[in-house]
Amino acid sequence: MKKKLAPALIGLSVLALTAAGCGGDGNSDSGSAGQELDGLTGTIGSKDFSEQYILAYITGDLLNAHGADVDVNTQLVGSANTRQALENGDFIGYWEYTGTAWITYLKNTKPITDPQQQFDAVKEADAKNGIAWIDPAPFNNTYAFAIRSDKAAELAVKTLSDVAALPDSEQTFCIESEFSTRDDGWPGVSAAYGIDVPDGNVTLLDTGVIYTATQKGDDCNFGEVFSTDGRIKALDLTVMEDDQHFFPVYQGALTMDADAVKKYPEIADIIGEVAPLLTTEKMQELNAKADVDGEDPEDIAAEFLDDAGLLK
Repeated sequence: MKKKLAPALIGLSVLALTAAGCGGDGNSDSGSAGQELDGLTGTIGSKDFSEQYILAYITGDLLNAHGADVDVNTQLVGSANTRQALENGDFIGYWEYTGTAWITYLKNTKPITDPQQQFDAVKEADAKNGIAWIDPAPFNNTYAFAIRSDKAAELAVKTLSDVAALPDSEQTFCIESEFSTRDDGWPGVSAAYGIDVPDGNVTLLDTGVIYTATQKGDDCNFGEVFSTDGRIKALDLTVMEDDQHFFPVYQGALTMDADAVKKYPEIADIIGEVAPLLTTEKMQELNAKADVDGEDPEDIAAEFLDDAGLLK
């Protein structure tokens, strides 16, 4: 299990990591696209996986291209710690997912299935916490379970209900430690589908290892994956349909310190230039560059922004 930092230590950890190995000011030339954000400083953070690293560098580069002087910290581990860093003021912003905030941080037990209504509800609720949600990107990075395609055909499974009907010997799962305790994770989905297997059928692995372990099929048949992950296609995995619609919408959006957005309202317009480009398919493509091809997330972000013409 990943150990969570005590809240009192999070600020020190963020500051130490900022000095020890962050992305600096990124690859954009300061003010290359304008000076609207001149005077804006701080740190853009991320959770600890490639999609988040890419989004953090996209944000940092884009803000700096409009006159800001922000750095990027991709060193913090865990959703809770990243959110706490924003609440503490150690980060001025990071990309979050609507379903995660609604259930994990705002403590709602029932997700809202309509993406726009879910976003509006999260935005309104988090405003009371001093957190501003910038209009979201189209991509939905929801949880899912995948299995290697040849095994899916052998077991004749297409949905999670099909999985739940398999013999216990075939119901083997690889999940990450955070997912194992989240309400919108293993406890919830296993209860919703009536999956009741021995503890030995569930293996806890680091996020990145799950994909290769699922492809090999030794530790498990079914691996917890993210729908925007480029390794799903690269490893020829088949995603099981969430036919009972358990998993919430996990639409991505930049969350920011509300005071920073109030002082620099242009942030919303600037992020509004890039957000519509970040579809589920585009995120799969960008993530594959990192997780399959081994490219640096910082370089991926800079190339994406340059190709989109957003740095000038």
